[in-house]
Amino acid sequence: MLKGVPVIERVDWEALPAGLRGAVEEQAGRVTASEVVAEGLNCAAALVLTTDQGERLFLKGVRDSDAKAVAALDCEARINGVVREVCPTVHHRFRTGGWFCLAFAFIDGRHADLGPGTGDLAAVAVALRRMQTFGAGSFPAPPLADQFTSYLLPGEAELLSGTALLHTDTNPHNIMIGNGDGVAHVVDWAMPATGPAWVDPACTAVRLMECGQSPADALSWLGTFTSWRHADPKSVEAFVHVTCRHWTARVGERGAEPSNARFRHLLDLRC
Repeated sequence: MLKGVPVIERVDWEALPAGLRGAVEEQAGRVTASEVVAEGLNCAAALVLTTDQGERLFLKGVRDSDAKAVAALDCEARINGVVREVCPTVHHRFRTGGWFCLAFAFIDGRHADLGPGTGDLAAVAVALRRMQTFGAGSFPAPPLADQFTSYLLPGEAELLSGTALLHTDTNPHNIMIGNGDGVAHVVDWAMPATGPAWVDPACTAVRLMECGQSPADALSWLGTFTSWRHADPKSVEAFVHVTCRHWTARVGERGAEPSNARFRHLLDLRC
């Protein structure tokens, strides 16, 4: 799921409409330097901006014509106040010149290392535990089951219900580790859901396997989460099976098998 992640062609600062650049500078200060961030998906503009006030911002933008991307970025803007304990703050919001953009506080850091021998897992676990304090009532996110509507068997939607606010995509590109303090920041809250609190840690454990960690080590790390230790085995089974059906429908049985095999390891201690 992570290897071979495509990149999208980014628009640089000078190529943005003059009206949008003017709006940014009116609120944030004159931009003295800009750097395109090439990694990631979904946004047409991803820039680190430095202003004459000495402030650095991460500007994330999409074109108004891309309704799906606009909806995702608007979700990030609306949820920011709820998840600010683990996510950079949105300082400015712009809608002009055919673009919708958010200016986030800049995180001086790097993407999390989830591979063997990493020293990042303790910080990642701290962030995930903080996220488990975000109740479903704090933001009107849809039920987790809605992400799998076409693949659910009778009774599975109920098994995927829960009272936690979930990120649902804790891949390493969405976890930043601060260079100075080693704190983990979870970014890109574009598709939150409500469901069982163990889902984000479990999906992160699958990412650990994807990044080269053994299933035993990934499950050992996952076992440090109280929510996982208390998870309903039937709920875990439903989540694994519907996820596997989803990936199989998207990329075919052969293409989905490596990912599906990693998810099935979540059943090793739940059968």
